[in-house]
Amino acid sequence: MRAVLAWKEPVVYDLAFKPDGTQLIVAAGKRVLVFDAVDGTIHPPLKGHKDTVYCVAYAKDGKRFASGSADKSIIIWTSKLEGLWSPEQKSVNKHKVNSKITCCGWTNDGQYLALGMMNGVISIRNKNGEEKVKIERPGGSSSPIWSIAWNPSKLFKFCFYCTVFILYHSFFSLRDEHNDILAVADWGQKLSFYQLSGKQIGKDRNLNYDPCCVSYFSKGEYIVMGGSDKQASLYTKDGVRLGSIGEQNSWVWTCGVRPESNFVVLGCQDGTITCYQLIFSTVHGLYKDRYAYRDNMTDVIVQHLITEQKVRIRCRELVKKIAIYRNRLAIQLPEKIFIYELYSDDSTDMHYRIKEKIGRKFECNLLVVCSQHIILCQEKRLQCLSFTSVREKEWVMESLIRYIKVIGGPPGREGLLVGLKNGAILKIFVDNPFPITLLKLSTSVRCLDMSATRNKLAVVDEHNTLLVYDIHNKELLFQEPNANSVAWNTQCEDMLCFSGNGYLNIKASNFPVHQQKMQGFVVGYNGSKIFCLHVYSMSAVEVPQSAPMYQYLEKKMFKEAYQIACLGVTDSDWRDLATEALEGLDFDTAKKAFIRIRDLRYLELINTIEERKKRGESDNELFLADVFANQGKFHEAANLYKRSNQESRALSMYTDLRMFEFAKEYVGGTDPKSSRDLITKQADWAKSSKEPRAAAEMYLSAGEHLKAIEIIGENGWADMLIALARKLDKADREPLAKCAHFFKKLQHHGYASETYSKMGDLEALVQLHVETRHWDEAFSIVERHPPFKNNVYVPYAQWLAENDRFEEAQNAFHKAGLQNEAVKVLEQLTHNAVVENRFNDAGYYYWMLSMQCLDIARDQCSDMLRKFDRFQHLAELYHVYRSIQRYTDEPFSSHMPETLFNICRFLLNNLTKEIPPGISKVNTLYALAKQSRRLGAYKLARYSYEKLQELHIPSRFQDSVEVGSLTIRSKPFHDSEGMMCYRCSTNNPLLNNQGSVCINCRQPFIYSASSYEVLPLVQFYLEEGIGDEEAVSLIDLEVPRSDQRDTQWHNSSQKCSFLLSFPVESEEDPFTAKMTFEQGGSEFVPVKVNRSVLRSMSRRDVLIKRWPRPLKWEYFRSLLPDVSITMCPTCFKMFHSEDYELLVLQHSCCPYCRRPIDEPN
Repeated sequence: MRAVLAWKEPVVYDLAFKPDGTQLIVAAGKRVLVFDAVDGTIHPPLKGHKDTVYCVAYAKDGKRFASGSADKSIIIWTSKLEGLWSPEQKSVNKHKVNSKITCCGWTNDGQYLALGMMNGVISIRNKNGEEKVKIERPGGSSSPIWSIAWNPSKLFKFCFYCTVFILYHSFFSLRDEHNDILAVADWGQKLSFYQLSGKQIGKDRNLNYDPCCVSYFSKGEYIVMGGSDKQASLYTKDGVRLGSIGEQNSWVWTCGVRPESNFVVLGCQDGTITCYQLIFSTVHGLYKDRYAYRDNMTDVIVQHLITEQKVRIRCRELVKKIAIYRNRLAIQLPEKIFIYELYSDDSTDMHYRIKEKIGRKFECNLLVVCSQHIILCQEKRLQCLSFTSVREKEWVMESLIRYIKVIGGPPGREGLLVGLKNGAILKIFVDNPFPITLLKLSTSVRCLDMSATRNKLAVVDEHNTLLVYDIHNKELLFQEPNANSVAWNTQCEDMLCFSGNGYLNIKASNFPVHQQKMQGFVVGYNGSKIFCLHVYSMSAVEVPQSAPMYQYLEKKMFKEAYQIACLGVTDSDWRDLATEALEGLDFDTAKKAFIRIRDLRYLELINTIEERKKRGESDNELFLADVFANQGKFHEAANLYKRSNQESRALSMYTDLRMFEFAKEYVGGTDPKSSRDLITKQADWAKSSKEPRAAAEMYLSAGEHLKAIEIIGENGWADMLIALARKLDKADREPLAKCAHFFKKLQHHGYASETYSKMGDLEALVQLHVETRHWDEAFSIVERHPPFKNNVYVPYAQWLAENDRFEEAQNAFHKAGLQNEAVKVLEQLTHNAVVENRFNDAGYYYWMLSMQCLDIARDQCSDMLRKFDRFQHLAELYHVYRSIQRYTDEPFSSHMPETLFNICRFLLNNLTKEIPPGISKVNTLYALAKQSRRLGAYKLARYSYEKLQELHIPSRFQDSVEVGSLTIRSKPFHDSEGMMCYRCSTNNPLLNNQGSVCINCRQPFIYSASSYEVLPLVQFYLEEGIGDEEAVSLIDLEVPRSDQRDTQWHNSSQKCSFLLSFPVESEEDPFTAKMTFEQGGSEFVPVKVNRSVLRSMSRRDVLIKRWPRPLKWEYFRSLLPDVSITMCPTCFKMFHSEDYELLVLQHSCCPYCRRPIDEPN
């Protein structure tokens, strides 16, 4: 007999999930099996390999997967289970390799495929099958690569662990690797990691078994491995073993993790496929606001629940237990326990360092840490060990220990709260070997907590019932259903919270429970924050304490309500508490509550009441009335005032509130003054409520004229205001002044004038006329009351100046007696005219300045007379230079060449000392050179050009001057006839360095003020003892003449001038004899006449400049009676009569002083 093998279960060598987790691909024998990952149903097997299929792998995009077989070929399959390399190709391409392929894996982006081979080589190829990287493992063919896997996450963390001190937020460094990380398991019993470039990461890790499979979780945080040890084990991504997943009856050839889940599938030697679900328990610890929990199985994160700061402690081993208490942190690892402590005593410090290390293995259910000890719970046994691993005490309980908690105490003497399965609740002190029984329940204990003052105990039993006991008398205070965890508030004795059935319950004292929806377990209650654990996440929930606070308020328990509010309520809740306490006359609580919301008004009220109580007041109804008044409960306050015999306060309150109808009820028993005050306040209210007319009438009825006038004036009721002003007595000066003020404001100047007249306030009346620019009325008052002259003329002058009437302004200043201001105006006008090249105006203003100085000279003789002479001289220079400036700057000139020639000579003869600002000597010489050449004065022209060469010539004259300087040399070097002196008949040169005087007799020349020709006049002086009046009377005497000359006066058509026709003098004229002088003398000898000479003169031959004092009159005798000369009676300038008449016709005034022709002398 022989037996033939009919069939057997094929070995499962590899499996792979589709990235979306819907399909499971299994390599079994020569076939590829496809399972539904949800319900386990199998699809028809895929056939294509001729030998055993060793590996399968899905691309990350879920469109293709690959299978590798012992037939040295790789087949690419589509997600529709079709054997194609790509959709465009109809055949399957195969790539030959040098050794058997045992495993394969795609990179995250699907661009590269890693192949593990029997000869210990890892080949990384691109999607075209080209080899890019080749990695040879130590051991070669004796260490075949049996499994590889790419980490799904590209973020790989290199952790540098510090065993002495861990800095907050910087205890390890992270480096992003943008390359895929490959985990390699070979039969040299090693686990290693490589980058895509082939660089190894870290060192090989020993496995002590032959690994057959390696697989990452979908996020790359864990690795599952199996092999010859007949079990699957869980590792961290760094290769640290965490524990066993499940033991099998044969080798585990393959394993896989379903994407985005904790399901692990194992394929074994005997053909079995097993699926496990991994449940990661929560390992954590909480003490007040510090929460420590396990992360990634090997890390511990300590979180400060208030500041949200976190610190990570990497242990590199499986974290089994965590305990935290005050500044201590205990972490239990498989073979040791680390004790950490805070670096400082700061409540927010997150810097931990290792304090002690216990190098022993402990098996326990619960771990608790104290200041100097650790407590191990082993079923019914509690062991107390020091940090040096010395067992100090041990307690054996009568039942299983279900709950243990440190409730505080001095270091080394802490107390523990222990709950047993049989319902017993014990209190154990670390330094006491004997437990203390607190309570004995009939059911098992699930959760325990003790209040802040250790007077109350909260228990949650196995029936989810919350029981609260008084520890001292063991009395059950209350109980609540549907509880799975409980926590007392660490800051308030009477508040606790518990969770259950998806609700968070807050209970204060014996009041009803306040609920709100929340998932998770309550693990702590600190102030207004409740710490809840939901699955693996700890969160701090800010819970307003409004509901329990109002529960206390309903019972008038203000102090307890204040304690609850301190835990955290809104501003409106604080206000309600403060208001209720204030109405309950608990001023201390009300004050503290109002301080919280910074309500200064109520704080001031409370301080006032406290001061009154210190002074001995004890009427609570009166205090309450003040409170009601501040709260707006006015009628209640008024009733309380009345009951306390304080009607005046009620009256004042209603008056301040403008509730006059209610105020009248409390006026009856008061004095008449209160009625007036009430009417006044009612008027104030009418004014503020925008009823001004009613307010004004009320003020008038109350005798408050000023307030009434204020309202009437602001509203512009002129008729009402004038009626009131006429009704008032003239002694009511203040109301009348107010009325006048509003009349001015309303532009009713007539009413204002009437009011000021009624008051007799002339100064205010003058000011009114000045402000309203009613100058005629102001001048009429000044005529009657001269003391107000300055009050009128000064602002009048300023007004004229503002309106560019500067000459009139100067005159007004002069009339006001403000000589300095008048002079300043003229000086400024003169300066502006010079700067703006208005030389005609400059001359006129200098003439006015000279006359102003002459007027002042009556008091300040010497200084003002010097200024007079200087300003007269400057006036004449600027008047003359205007013609030259127009000639050089304008294209045309109205002057004849002879006139310009005379003007230039006159100006140069008078510029011997200094040149005034604005006058250009270059322009003067240039004009003189041009006119001299034109009139044949070639010598003078050459002299002018030579002088120009010495000066800085403007560019516009440069060419003309240079050409003229050359061409003038072709002319004869002589001038036409010069000027003749009418005293000594000497011909004078055209230019004289000594000035405008005769070179022989030094007699000054008299020029016409228009053509600047020399006039036939000789100035004479009176002998001593002859006064001006006497001289005029002697000249006015007519003397019979031997010849019958025409001695009649010819009045010109101008009222301001005199036309004289002078006859030819006879040889026997006494004046001619007086003109003789001694030849060769260097001093000027003036012509002096006596009375007989004066009698011989004809009035028609004499011109007199009648200067005002202190100047003397000046006398001039015409030597050519045929030449008609006119003198202006204002500026005393002399002209040829024809020239003067023409200029007056053109300008209607004197061309020099601008005196109008119709102005009387």
